[in-house]
Amino acid sequence: MTQNYPETFELDPEQAAILDHADRFARNELYPLAERMDREEWWPEDAFPKIGETGFFGATIPDEYGGAGMDLLSAGLVLQGFSRWNHAMGLSVVAHDNLCANNIYRNGNEAQRRKYLPAMCSGQSIGALGLTEPGAGSDALGSMRTVAKRDGDDYVLNGSKIYITNGPVADVVLVYAKTDPAKGPKGISAFIVETDTPGFKVAQKLEKMGYRGSQTAELVFDDCRVPAENLLGGENQGVGIVMSGLDLERAMISPICLGVAERAFDLTVDYAQTRRQFGKPIGSFQMVQSMLAEMYVLVETMRTFTYRVLAAAADLEVGSGGRGDIHKLTAASVMYAADTVHKVLDLAVQVHGGTGYIWESEINRLFRSTKLLEIGAGTTEVRKMIIAGELLKDMPRD
Repeated sequence: MTQNYPETFELDPEQAAILDHADRFARNELYPLAERMDREEWWPEDAFPKIGETGFFGATIPDEYGGAGMDLLSAGLVLQGFSRWNHAMGLSVVAHDNLCANNIYRNGNEAQRRKYLPAMCSGQSIGALGLTEPGAGSDALGSMRTVAKRDGDDYVLNGSKIYITNGPVADVVLVYAKTDPAKGPKGISAFIVETDTPGFKVAQKLEKMGYRGSQTAELVFDDCRVPAENLLGGENQGVGIVMSGLDLERAMISPICLGVAERAFDLTVDYAQTRRQFGKPIGSFQMVQSMLAEMYVLVETMRTFTYRVLAAAADLEVGSGGRGDIHKLTAASVMYAADTVHKVLDLAVQVHGGTGYIWESEINRLFRSTKLLEIGAGTTEVRKMIIAGELLKDMPRD
């Protein structure tokens, strides 16, 4: 039976204040970094500590560990505000805060929480998630080759991970590896790996088309010895962590798309009002008005759906992801958001004309960001499979 999630969503005053605070901080502190981050694939080392000082990190982590103690929707609002002004930083923030720190909080024991979360919430320690491997993308679990073998008080990790956001700058990586290869995906475990551990190395920093300032790398584990106390959630319990984490990740990618779309829309409206052709602003032409109207509807529908799913996913229990209505909803949310931001940016570049096609322009930087989120956290095609699978799960089988 379909759950009765709210069909519409409006921010309350406290939530609106969180979004406004994140927006003002990002406009003042993160936006000035965006052009250089894109041009040079540059990482501003003082950015994370500044974000930590404001209390934005650890959005969903209780204050006893240094977090803000907010819900998932509020965390999404922070991400939306950041992504309006510096989407590359927004991507690095979600990899650090949601994929790594929040996973440690949700699945870790008290000692692990006390050891790692305060520094991550302050921005002094940067986190990353190590799941995808060379040759194992959409089938990340079934095709995983990284292994971890118990050796006394340690596990020894061997293998590699690729396309890892924050990989070149991370201090802590949440790594998935097979502890019982004979069990396939059910033999996967999660480990907290400190990047100064012998046997860990960044094999190569990867240069990207979009989100260029967000650092991405291939990571290698060569007899990397990790203390057994760094096992997260128990041996062979990695699948539950992955699946609930992926549903949360998909819910949290949508506000990145929303922030990018909002910024592109604002830039396009401004351009239509100031750019003149044939003696008048191009916004006076009906063809341009038609594109602006379409962009407006796309952004508004994306906003409503994004908020609705963030609110629905806030109570997702550990190990309960990967099935049911929430699995369907989060896949639908990120699929719609990624597809919609692509449409918004396509229209935005069309209105900007030649200016939008120039690499250095902001609208071009936003346009180059759109494809990644149709691929990351499960491709559009995988999202469709998830949605259809849930819709048809009661269908008779031959």
